[in-house]
Amino acid sequence: MTRSRFLPDNFTLTLLAVVAVASVLPAQGAVAHGFEILTTAAIALLFFLHGAKLSRAAVVAGLSHWRLHLLVLLCTFAIFPILGLLLRPVFNLALTPDLATGMLFLCALPATVQSAIAFTAMARGNVSAAVCSASASSLIGVFVTPLLVGWLVVPGGVSGASELEAVLKIMLQLMLPFVAGQLLQPWVGGFVKRHAAGLKFVDQGSILLVVYTAFSAAVIEGLWKQVPLPVLAGLVVACCILLALSLAVTTWTSRALGFNKEDEITIVFCGSKKSLASGVPMAKVLFAAPVVGVMLLPLMLFHQIQLMVCAVLAQRYAKRKS
Repeated sequence: MTRSRFLPDNFTLTLLAVVAVASVLPAQGAVAHGFEILTTAAIALLFFLHGAKLSRAAVVAGLSHWRLHLLVLLCTFAIFPILGLLLRPVFNLALTPDLATGMLFLCALPATVQSAIAFTAMARGNVSAAVCSASASSLIGVFVTPLLVGWLVVPGGVSGASELEAVLKIMLQLMLPFVAGQLLQPWVGGFVKRHAAGLKFVDQGSILLVVYTAFSAAVIEGLWKQVPLPVLAGLVVACCILLALSLAVTTWTSRALGFNKEDEITIVFCGSKKSLASGVPMAKVLFAAPVVGVMLLPLMLFHQIQLMVCAVLAQRYAKRKS
């Protein structure tokens, strides 16, 4: 019996289980400190592996399509923040201040890599361009996201650091391992690609660790007292509105600029998605520990909603005749 496309995947279910465990048994004291060290190491390993397995040939193959890549980057780092600013009064009205800030943080994040490419391939889009656009978005986000957070988020939202300090901190924790992976790719790239399925637990495990430590700190600070059920329902609606607008803008713009259907698919799936894998460690760097859990709630909900909606959209694209 196949699972309905509207049901959460196994990783999302595990993510929800981790949130439940953190709500009942939050890490405190020495245990929390130990998890912090483990989480930092896991994130460094995650970005090292991303650097080691990123195909330079695929990136070079897609570089010539500069109009497509420019549009994807504009949607990710310009249109999304503008939508966030336009919707800010709605966020402030329907959500708590921290959740409203989390929605703005979501708007500043880079695009996903794996799922954007997977959905593009499923929908018979321009896969090589998707690899290039999604990868470029992830790398550029290391520099741009902290700057956007400093602009979008209320002053003091970044944990005691200036935007430049935040960029440097993210480069040290995320970019440095990635560059090391790229440099060592000739020696370790083959091993990483051959064992991609087995190493997948590093990708997902690092996110689960960050979520557990973040939600532990948030629960200790009274997270669930701050997020009653009506506010949670409002957050789901806010995420749906934001995703619907981003899909509409990317689809309309790609058609208005004369891109073919394959390129339109790439623009839609790369320009309308936000990365949980990048957002979780960035939140850990950019925000104070007690608020990270709250800040991640919008991203976690948006992530699951975008997967379900894009799965349906990809299947519809795939059924086209040409």
